[in-house]
Amino acid sequence: MISPQELRTRINRLPRVSLAHLPTPLEELPRLSAALGGPRIFIKRDDCTGLAFGGNKARHNEFILGRALEEGADTLVWGAGIQSNNCRQTAAAAAKLGLECHLVLTTDHAEMEFQGNFLLDHLVGARIELNSEPMGPPLWNKIKEKADSLKSEGRRVFTIADPASRFAASVSYTEALVELRDQLDEQGVRADAVYFSSGGSTGGGMFLGRKLLGWDADLRAIMPIEWPFDTAEYMAKLANGAAELLGLEPAVTLQDIQASPDYIGAGYGIPTPEGMEAISLLARREGILLDPIYTGKAMGALVADIRRGRWRKGQNLVFVHTGGTPALFYHHRDLARIFDTAGREG
Repeated sequence: MISPQELRTRINRLPRVSLAHLPTPLEELPRLSAALGGPRIFIKRDDCTGLAFGGNKARHNEFILGRALEEGADTLVWGAGIQSNNCRQTAAAAAKLGLECHLVLTTDHAEMEFQGNFLLDHLVGARIELNSEPMGPPLWNKIKEKADSLKSEGRRVFTIADPASRFAASVSYTEALVELRDQLDEQGVRADAVYFSSGGSTGGGMFLGRKLLGWDADLRAIMPIEWPFDTAEYMAKLANGAAELLGLEPAVTLQDIQASPDYIGAGYGIPTPEGMEAISLLARREGILLDPIYTGKAMGALVADIRRGRWRKGQNLVFVHTGGTPALFYHHRDLARIFDTAGREG
């Protein structure tokens, strides 16, 4: 175990650039709790981190792009799905920092509609290359090829394909967990569980923070995608890579990771009925917007667990809102199905 103060000291030694609005608020959701007839529910508003609608990647990029600037990079090469929150926030960060940003985006799992994150990528000036490679190693290879091509032209490139960038991203959510625990302590709240959407660095950092601090809250990562490899093993690797960046011994094992694929539904990028209900429920009870691909599904998991009796009155749950709201506009047709012609929920 390590003290929060010592952990913060180690985190503050790493290269970093200021991008996010921190600390993000921790709010109680009394009307949602009442609607579900269950425990107190709190929400950590990482959708309020700034940079083109905010989200968890603003935290990631403080450390990733801190490394990039330290290495003298003038060009970023990133990539993911065409509606990627990661790419949207990274392109916005590049604009803020005066870096050239190249995005390698796949149309796998999504149509090429000039809407949502894809629209914002253009608006902040990213240079975009499209392909149809599936998410995971095939797309990562395309990103590496683009990075290598730009390097051959004399550009000083930093890329998400570098594993070290994912370790740096994980550190940001080790810090976020310390921030969350401090906020709960200030409010005199003991968390029984923390729900969030992750299949990678966000979860890796959270699980590392819990292990280092010896925190007893149940962390539940709700996976948005089924990777072609073991997600729990991947997240443990990211956690331990982050530990090494902090000068600490690897500490996270597979037994420390609780990552559920049960709410992905038909596949990555495809909304689920449970997720859409959760979006409507939170919007109508608390005026807070989720997205259909990540946070909606994670909130759907929290709602389902309460309804099954996993959590009860007298307990406290925290939901970490990792952003993604621009996807609401891309998925407007899916959202329209939950409303009647009068614009009211049917």
